Amino acid sequence: MLLSTALIFLISGCARNPQLSNAPLIDQNLPTVEGIKTITDMTAVGFEWTPHYDEQIEGYYIYRQGPNESGFSPIVKIEDRYASHYVDSGLIPGTIYNYKMSTYTKNNTESRPSQIHTVQTKKRLESVPFLQAIVGLPHRVKLLWRPHPNEQVVSYIIERNELDKEEWERIAQVDGRLNAEYIDANLKENHLYRYRVIVKTHDGVLSNPSQIVEARTKPLPKRIENVRATTNLPKKIIVTWDPTDQEDFSHYRVYRAPTSLLFYTYLAKTKEPRFEDLINSNGADRYYKVTVVDKDGLESLKQTTPTLGATLDIPLPPAMTQVSLQGRTAVVTWESVDDRAVKYNVIKKGEGKTQVIQGITSKRFEDRALKLGENYTYEIVAIDKYGLESKPSQKVLVKIPQE
Repeated sequence: MLLSTALIFLISGCARNPQLSNAPLIDQNLPTVEGIKTITDMTAVGFEWTPHYDEQIEGYYIYRQGPNESGFSPIVKIEDRYASHYVDSGLIPGTIYNYKMSTYTKNNTESRPSQIHTVQTKKRLESVPFLQAIVGLPHRVKLLWRPHPNEQVVSYIIERNELDKEEWERIAQVDGRLNAEYIDANLKENHLYRYRVIVKTHDGVLSNPSQIVEARTKPLPKRIENVRATTNLPKKIIVTWDPTDQEDFSHYRVYRAPTSLLFYTYLAKTKEPRFEDLINSNGADRYYKVTVVDKDGLESLKQTTPTLGATLDIPLPPAMTQVSLQGRTAVVTWESVDDRAVKYNVIKKGEGKTQVIQGITSKRFEDRALKLGENYTYEIVAIDKYGLESKPSQKVLVKIPQE
């Protein structure tokens, strides 16, 4: 029975195509495909052939042999004998492919294959012919390129990496062939980045990467040095520092904290390398840090160690040395403990009232305005050249006897 079947196939000129699962029988008498023409793109091959209008022909098979493939494989069954065009897509750019075609019938028989047609897809597009990076910008890099001359290009893919990385990161896609600029923002200061551009065609084909360009972002201004703050002025602290040599200098920023460990809050900005901090308190400590800002808004780092300033504290109170009653005159003497004292006030209390005798330049006070039988107390206040008053000295008592 098997032998008879084989003889029938041989006599009719039919045989199976071993390259198709469930492949049709090969009929040597069926017309083959002729007039095959091809046109290539980067990822596609277009076919045109002379159609067969014979009623026994149902349609066409197209076979393809790709790189590193030992034989042909069917890629499409065209189920209309009137068809005369087909596009094989999804191919690799710059690659050689072999094709052949055949006709087939309603009875699932197939003609002999056509001649083999060898084609090569077009090479992958090169990227943009010119790419430039604008360096020294604050927290950003500006990329410029020449628009691609090929009108199939519809967009540009921007990729970036850093020197410590091998992988390239896709950061943006710029649509439109004539667009030729991209700004990469929110970058680290004084940091080196590398870029390349890949063009994309309307059918999604990517070019080879462009040349690699490097760009370093603008560094922060140099840290301010030698910050100084006064400790000998009343009600204010004057902070000074060495002026910056920043070419695009904009201004300084002064920061302050009540202690060295607390967060430093912004206090003021100034064009001059000094700032006068008015403080309505004596002996108040303040800690300062100063930065410089350039015209792009980049701010230098603060000092690692803050600078301590202080308002002038009040003088130390005088030390009482002697109090005596000489007749009806009370004599009070004292010594200055603080060499800042330039004059003194005497606080006299007695007869139910308080009296302040001001502007005494010596260290002795004689009081003759006394009443018999009264008790008087005296305190001395030291005053410095700025008018700052010490706390009262030790209190002394004078008793006036009755006569």
